[in-house]
Amino acid sequence: MAWLTDNLGTIIISLILLVVVGLVIYKMISDKRKGKSSCGCNCGSCPSSSMCHSRKSQDDSSKSKPE
Repeated sequence: MAWLTDNLGTIIISLILLVVVGLVIYKMISDKRKGKSSCGCNCGSCPSSSMCHSRKSQDDSSKSKPE
């Protein structure tokens, strides 16, 4: 019992950090399932832009450009 009371602060902080990391992972998985990108940068200069966005959104953007 003494060990538990001696380390109570560390245990509480560890549990809080574990919950925060779990929520971040949950949010990332949820966003991935919804098709949202986590990047936030300019996709035109990104070498991985074809992996982030669906083919449909790329086709739609190419139709809106004047030829």
